[in-house]
This record gives sequence, C-alpha cells and structure tokens, in this order.
Amino acid sequence: MVDLAVLIVTWNVRELVLQALQTLIHDLQDSQLNAEVLVVDSASSDGTVTAVQTAFPEVKVISSPTNLGFGAANNMGLRALGFGQSATSTLPKAVYLLNPDTLTLPGATRQLYDHLMSTRPCGMVGAQLAYGDGSFQHGAFMFPGLRQLWVEFFPVPGRLVDSRFNGRYAPEHYEHLKPFEVDFVLGATMMLKAEVIHQTGMFDEQFFMYCEEIDWAWRIHQAGWKVYCVPAARVTHLGGQSTGQVKPQSIVNLWRSRLLLFSRYYPRLKYLVARHLIIAGMNRKLQQLQHRVDITPADRDQLSLAYRTVRDMAQQS
Repeated sequence: MVDLAVLIVTWNVRELVLQALQTLIHDLQDSQLNAEVLVVDSASSDGTVTAVQTAFPEVKVISSPTNLGFGAANNMGLRALGFGQSATSTLPKAVYLLNPDTLTLPGATRQLYDHLMSTRPCGMVGAQLAYGDGSFQHGAFMFPGLRQLWVEFFPVPGRLVDSRFNGRYAPEHYEHLKPFEVDFVLGATMMLKAEVIHQTGMFDEQFFMYCEEIDWAWRIHQAGWKVYCVPAARVTHLGGQSTGQVKPQSIVNLWRSRLLLFSRYYPRLKYLVARHLIIAGMNRKLQQLQHRVDITPADRDQLSLAYRTVRDMAQQS
C-alpha cells in the first residue's frame, strides 16, 4: 500500500512547479515513505505538462482541457487515486495537497505524515509557512467571523491585525515547534488521512477558487476530527502566483466563495450582518479607488467593476 500520495494542481506556473517538484521529491527520497506524486494541470498554455513529464518522468500527469479551479482539479486527482469509489483497500494511507508555488524544506513531509498518522483524532495537518525571503507567513487560521470582515475593510489598531481578533494564532504557538490545534490550515499544504476523505467527501466544487479548504475543514471538524499545524514541518510558500495573473477576477472569485461559505455556516442574523459589512466595505473601496494614483485608468476601471460586482452579489444574496 502507498503511504502517501502527493497531489499538485497547476495553472500556468511551469517554472514554479518544477522547483516545487524538485524540492518535494528530494524530501520524499529522504523520508523513506512509499510515495507517489500526481500533477493535475488545468489547461496551462505555458508548456507545464511537457516540462513536468520531461524533467520528472516518475510523476504522473493528468491534463484537463479546461481550467477547473482549485477544488475541482484536486477532486480530479483524488478520483484518479481511487477516492469516491466503493473500494478503499487500494487507497494511499494519506494524501498531501501541495501548492505548485512551494519549496519543501528537508524533513517537512515526514514531520507532517508522522503527526497525522500517530494522532488518532487528527484528520488533517498543515506546515509552518514562510515567504520567499524567509519571513514568517501564517499557515493556520481560525474560522472567519465578523471581526475579520471588519478588519478587511475598516481601520483598526495595528496590533489587532495580526492577533486572534483577526483570526491569527500567536507566534508562540509556532516558536515552540509543537503541533497545535487550529480551525483550518492554508490550502498550500494540506495532508489528510484517507479515511477522513472517505468520510467527509472531497472539495465542494461550488467553490471555484478560494475558501474550499475552509469549507472542507469545517466539515472535518463536524465529523469529529481535529486539524493541526505542525511547526516543525517547514515549507516556503511564494503565494498567489496563479491567482495573481487575473487580479480583478480573483477579487470576484474570492468574495463569491466567501458569500457561499458564510451562507452555509453562519446563522441567519450573522449572515445578514456579514452581507451589510461587505456592501459597506465595497462602497468604501470604490471611494478610495478614485484617489489612487498608483494605477492606470484601465486598471481602475477593472477594479471598479470587480468591487461593484461583489457589492451586487452581497445585495442579492
């Protein structure tokens, strides 16, 4: 039986995924895990498929003719591994969903795997992340609430931005290097037990991009499992390399997913308040946009359209 299957979804990030695979495979070789690696490419136009097949012939590549989005592309890979079928005897013991804009530091994969498999209530784990310059990056968060929405749009004291008020865990949790319980981990590094996937299902494909990992983590908690961050597992996350290619559309995708998430998990009154905060926040962004001198008129028009679209979605939800 395969110990671990690693699944990476790509979209026009050829050079990044080649780096990600190089560091991952080196780490897997040292881990002594029986592992396999699968890349699902969502209609890249930059030669990703050929480049991966040439540089890493041991990696299985699935090429989608369309851009499926993060959740659906991962589900395609999970189904290729055998998930969603009645038989479970041939499934890998665990699956590691890894972003293509990551660099795996030595020992990270084994650290994640060992904690996941040795801790019975644990259903999912994630690594401690760092930006490309080595600085700290939050990789685990509390479930989003109204306070995070307020911070998103309106001025608050700086000390609250990086605190529990805004859904962040204190640096001390990471510095102690001991795994700690969290609400959810960033989708850049998500490792799950096979039985958790079998029990809770896969990504909800209504989320084209963004929030799909939060929705899944919520379902995992509801099923009685726990989620942990493992600070001893270090991964560099360059961040936003695919979504940054279409920023105005990414804004719409983000808030469409957030509205869906809030409607699913918030009580009715809380959801109503959230919608009003989003409407007020988008109106504020539109006002601020008129005074920005750091963008072109064309970019201003695109951002204005994105903010208005999000505002309309919140009004109509």
